Amino acid sequence: MKFSPEKYRIPDEPMKPFIEPDEIWEYINSARPTREKVAEIIKKSLAKNRLNLEEVAILIAANDPESIAAIKDGARTIKKTIYGNRIVLFAPLYIGNHCTNNCSYCGFRTANTKQQRTTLTDEEIVKEVEALEDNGQKRLILVYGEHPKYDAEYIAHTVRLVYGVKKGNGEIRRVNINAAPLEIEGYITVKEAGIGTYQVFQETYHPEAYKWYHLGGKKTNYEYRLTGLDRAQEAGIDDVGIGALFGLYDWRFEVMSLVRHTNHLEACYNVGPHTISFPRIKDASSMKVKSEYMVSDEDLARIIAILRLAVPYTGLILTARESAAVRDEVLEFGVSQIDGGTKLELGSYQESKNEKQNLNREQFAINDNRSLNEIIDELIEKDNIPSFCTACYRLNRTGEHFMEFSVPGFIKRFCTPNALMTLAEYLEDYAPKETYKKGWQLIEKTLTNELKEQKNLAEITDRLEQIKAGKRDLYF
Repeated sequence: MKFSPEKYRIPDEPMKPFIEPDEIWEYINSARPTREKVAEIIKKSLAKNRLNLEEVAILIAANDPESIAAIKDGARTIKKTIYGNRIVLFAPLYIGNHCTNNCSYCGFRTANTKQQRTTLTDEEIVKEVEALEDNGQKRLILVYGEHPKYDAEYIAHTVRLVYGVKKGNGEIRRVNINAAPLEIEGYITVKEAGIGTYQVFQETYHPEAYKWYHLGGKKTNYEYRLTGLDRAQEAGIDDVGIGALFGLYDWRFEVMSLVRHTNHLEACYNVGPHTISFPRIKDASSMKVKSEYMVSDEDLARIIAILRLAVPYTGLILTARESAAVRDEVLEFGVSQIDGGTKLELGSYQESKNEKQNLNREQFAINDNRSLNEIIDELIEKDNIPSFCTACYRLNRTGEHFMEFSVPGFIKRFCTPNALMTLAEYLEDYAPKETYKKGWQLIEKTLTNELKEQKNLAEITDRLEQIKAGKRDLYF
């Protein structure tokens, strides 16, 4: 898959900043949506073509109920076409909350003297991973504060440690990273440990707004952070995750900037982001932010639908920051990955410390406290396939190779069978009786209906029987 770079006021060059606020606002302010234009743009997306900034601006400006409904319907269709009905599950594991930055929206900020600081020992990390495996988790994202003790060597060490933990049939098959941006040499070190996606969120893409919230520490350098994933690409990490923290600045600008960042990565490295995240501001210890930019539930649904249409091939992540009700509603508009059984207090998976949250021990408040099994059970009830699949990563279908499969929509051929097999593993090893029964009914239903004309249906069925017999880690 080769992308045709668009022309912007600031040319796209590797390792160079690319956000021009006036240009982005010009797109937003000049957008003149009509129902006909909106329909035409949706049609383009449904053909699995990512949208340009002018088209995204039109979708953003389309405020009439009919157009908004059409955007949501289009997003629902494109998600079904590319991703099927699978939802990828993961869990965050906080390694340490020491931080030298002073970000006014974050409980970890260095000026917050109420925050109780800790870094998990190796023994504690092992126990946390064992507890996560006991729940059935297969995919983790490790989270670190920005501090000299969490350098590339330390991150790589913790990644290897996590991969080495095996308990029963449990194992972690993909470790993603959410940490400070690194130099190229640091990324190389982390890559050698076998990471999946490396996430760096810009928080807000508006340079002046960025200054409002980032008051001290290395994170004050807007350009260094903006080019952080360029350095990851230069180091050979082709699965990267971008994101903005909604509520810091105008959501319209942030959506446009996320697409602009996507275009930048395509232009410079021929691969867009593997994932896009769009967390909303939530309560945090000693938090100080402007209230005027808070995003409503309705606008969040629009954001997700627009992003799904804008970048059809990219995974969209919605975390337990959001309530169960909100997450359940917006799943259909494009979200493809969610966390489950999330605990943010360090060490809380093994000891279940945070049934009642203490924000002086956590980065921010979560609003979905469902267990992993509760989420799996509810996904199954709605005919969604819970997936712990890691096949693409392990078969080197990453970066540009992932685009080759995902952009034309062929990924569904792999993802649905692999999702079924990871669900079967969960059912056999961890599920309560009721979930077990419903889960296998969903698998049979999917085989009978969605996969009935699949050429390798017999092989899929055989592998599912092998899993019932005790075989693990089968995938296409």
